[in-house]
Amino acid sequence: MSFESGKTMAGIGALFLVIGSFVPFLGIVGIILLLVGLRDLAKFYGDNQIFDDSLYAVIFGIIGIVAAGVILVSAFFGGLFTGSIGVGLLGVFIAAAVAFIFYILMAIYFRRTFDKLADKTGQGFFRTSGLLLLIGAILTIVLVGLILVFVAWILLTIAFFSMTTTAQPPKATTPPPPQTA
Repeated sequence: MSFESGKTMAGIGALFLVIGSFVPFLGIVGIILLLVGLRDLAKFYGDNQIFDDSLYAVIFGIIGIVAAGVILVSAFFGGLFTGSIGVGLLGVFIAAAVAFIFYILMAIYFRRTFDKLADKTGQGFFRTSGLLLLIGAILTIVLVGLILVFVAWILLTIAFFSMTTTAQPPKATTPPPPQTA
């Protein structure tokens, strides 16, 4: 649990998320590595909110995927048994809306995480990638957002691998001894 291991794990996780756009299995591995790396960095900087916000982001993402899947399956079987294609299309719309809402919540919490990392490290790419991720999540409704999300993960990968240890965690400062004249 050091700065270097957290930086490396999170960087590799972000890289796997970029590649995971094309190979979903690597995306799952990437999110796990990103969380482990962020946990180490949160401990290094003494700010548990970094990890907590990223964990909430992942939980929102999982809830969105599961809810959308359940709604799609229910709509499919509901439409299949009733013989109505309209019920199926309504289910697809509802599933997309639910996934969209949770995707935005996920992006909001990841942005909070990356903003905190930008403050702690002085690395501006964190803030930029968080903003692009949020804008991309909002714009996924018109599909342009997926490109922004892809770029956000690339910038995040660069940010993690560009981190330096010059930004140390805050240490307790002791006042200087009183000077006697």
